[in-house]
Amino acid sequence: MVKFSKELEAQLIPEWKEAFVNYCLLKKQIKKIKTSRKPKPASHYPIAQHSDFGRSLFDPVRKLARTFSDKLFSNSEKPEILQVRRRRNSSENGDDVDEIYQTELVQLFSEEDEVKVFFARLDEELNKVNQFHKAKETEFLGRGEILKKQLEILAELKQILSDRKKRNLSGSNSHRSFSSSARNSDFSAGSPGELSEIQSETSRTDEIIEALERNGVSFINSATRSKTKGGKPKMSLRVDIPDAVAGAEGGAARSIATATSVLWEELVNNPRGGGGDFINRKKIQCAEKMIRSAFVELYRGLGLLKTYSSLNMIAFTKIMKKFDKVAGQNASSTYLKVVKRSQFISSDKVVRLMDEVESIFTKHFANNDRKKAMKFLKPHQTKDSHMVTFFVGLFTGCFISLFSIYIILAHLSGIFTSSAQVSYMETVYPVFSVFALLSLHMFMYGCNLFMWKNTRINYTFIFEFAPNTALRYRDAFLMGTTFMTSVVAAMVIHLLLRAAGFSASQVDTIPGILLLIFICVLICPFDTFYRPTRFCFIRILRNIVCSPFYKVLMVDFFMADQLTSQIPLLRHLESTGCYFLAQSFKTHEYNTCKNGRIYRELAYLISFSPYFWRAMQCIRRWWDESNPDHLINMGKYVSAMVAAGVRITYARQNTDLWLTMVLVSSVVATIYQLYWDFVKDWGLLNPKSKNPWLRDNLVLRNKNFYYLSIALNLVLRVAWIETIMRFRVSPVQSHLLDFLLASLEVIRRGHWNFYRVENEHLNNVGQFRAVKTVPLPFRDMDSDG
Repeated sequence: MVKFSKELEAQLIPEWKEAFVNYCLLKKQIKKIKTSRKPKPASHYPIAQHSDFGRSLFDPVRKLARTFSDKLFSNSEKPEILQVRRRRNSSENGDDVDEIYQTELVQLFSEEDEVKVFFARLDEELNKVNQFHKAKETEFLGRGEILKKQLEILAELKQILSDRKKRNLSGSNSHRSFSSSARNSDFSAGSPGELSEIQSETSRTDEIIEALERNGVSFINSATRSKTKGGKPKMSLRVDIPDAVAGAEGGAARSIATATSVLWEELVNNPRGGGGDFINRKKIQCAEKMIRSAFVELYRGLGLLKTYSSLNMIAFTKIMKKFDKVAGQNASSTYLKVVKRSQFISSDKVVRLMDEVESIFTKHFANNDRKKAMKFLKPHQTKDSHMVTFFVGLFTGCFISLFSIYIILAHLSGIFTSSAQVSYMETVYPVFSVFALLSLHMFMYGCNLFMWKNTRINYTFIFEFAPNTALRYRDAFLMGTTFMTSVVAAMVIHLLLRAAGFSASQVDTIPGILLLIFICVLICPFDTFYRPTRFCFIRILRNIVCSPFYKVLMVDFFMADQLTSQIPLLRHLESTGCYFLAQSFKTHEYNTCKNGRIYRELAYLISFSPYFWRAMQCIRRWWDESNPDHLINMGKYVSAMVAAGVRITYARQNTDLWLTMVLVSSVVATIYQLYWDFVKDWGLLNPKSKNPWLRDNLVLRNKNFYYLSIALNLVLRVAWIETIMRFRVSPVQSHLLDFLLASLEVIRRGHWNFYRVENEHLNNVGQFRAVKTVPLPFRDMDSDG
């Protein structure tokens, strides 16, 4: 049977862990009470027993009678052993009132001090749970009110847009007849039409204001709005949320800014039909999608808060039963009555709001189909399949077998030893290296997922993945092993065909075919082979390449950091592209690409691109968040970009000047990167931490793992020293060494990933951030903003 402490640890919300009942602490206090109740060791001198008390055959009968009488008269005669008093504390502004519970012992205990300490800590935990629950409940209720108001505004706008379309269709015929009559009467064709157009737009703008005012929304400057040069109404309005909604957010005067909303600009400033109707409809659909996502997150937060209440109630019940067992008293009934009357159990606002959200979502976003609505609100999480584990083992065995065969064939054909096989290393080997590095990176990502799951790091929330489609570690291992097995099988077939005497121009197309198959699988539109993951990967790559023009999310810059560790892969892709585009597989002139000027200049561009994209992301984040740390982080990637360019030049111009520049630029970039790795990304090297030179909160219990990780990251960060030492004997060994260093960088990145996400998770835990905030189409701002 699993202990409740482990069960609680497995079920609690990781980001709210500190707000849960500290079950282990209370359990330790009960153990102290149990220890103090143990009888003192008997004296060495025998104590004479009273002659009147001896054993009798009727002793069991007497004991049973006493037990029966105690149970019979316990309710009427046994007094309460404790009293729990409740007092109310008002906040500084006097609006908020907190209930504080304090237990007083009525009956004296032999170990009274330990019992007093236990109940004092129990009261602290109860007050902590109540205050946290009340704060979150107030937050979610406020969100609910805001979302309901947003939905009402959206419904009015959709209705207005629908009515406007009908009027445009019905008024088109009358406008034609009016124009023809105006020409027959020798009137100007433009003046009456323009006048009616201005009047129509003004009336429609007033219609929007009146419709929203019917919902209790007031406009601050509706009476003083100006007009454009053409006499058309110019809207720059701010919508005030009524006091009831503002009170739900803590009493602050809040407003919805519509002046900055593109939806409002399109619907209000340009209310005419025609070509703008499609844009309006699309933007209304976008606003509807935003509000729908916000309702889903609200429902998820309410579900988490409901789970929080039930788990804490079970924890209080378990701990009080343990106390009764140790103390030999019935204190649980009295205390649990108080717990059940406390705010986090007695309040039904969360349940009522959940029912209301289900009703609203079913009506507005699921066409009154409750089953469809619950698919959004409670997405079904697929369970891990044993078949996935079976195929992972199968493909792993196939990979090991095929790789062994490849090593034997390569040795027999002398590919890695004979200088005559240089063409293989220059042309075919880079293509297979691309797939090998990708497979290794996928394997490291699977290891990351495995560790994050075991250490209760909520990576799906951090990366904002959908819970029902997020990749699991078994899936990542399956993708990696399948991929690598296919690659090694292609390598074996390639060598077998070469040995069988097939022409090199035919055999060397195998890597190209493999690359083409990989691209087709990646962009395949059918729902097979993890389509949500594939399309998410493509979307993230698009965001990275166009980083200045897209808002940067955690998953975007996390993936961009992965690309900075895959520069050798990108260089191999350059070689592969040139190899097939120049049709070198037919001529086997591999120097065609290496000696080309464009090819040599593209090497700089490809080496710079990942650092450039990452630097652009830092600029965009600084622009959005106004945090100067992002500009400092950008300097790290600029220094890495300079160091990479200098190393490429040194490889081509082996002079003392470029050697000095390599040393200076690489040392500066490495120190910059190490500082950012340890201090910013991992949150370590804090001299004031309770864990020496680490941080206060650690996910891994063994501190030595962190010290070893710091040393490992330091060693792998200085792998660029190899470019100076030049440990090369032959071209074949040079390629193998480059592949080894590229593999070590991928391993370093996978090792870095765990601590980076761990630090992000601990930041969320410190701020109790378990539900993401979805941006709304009508943004909140202060009334004086």
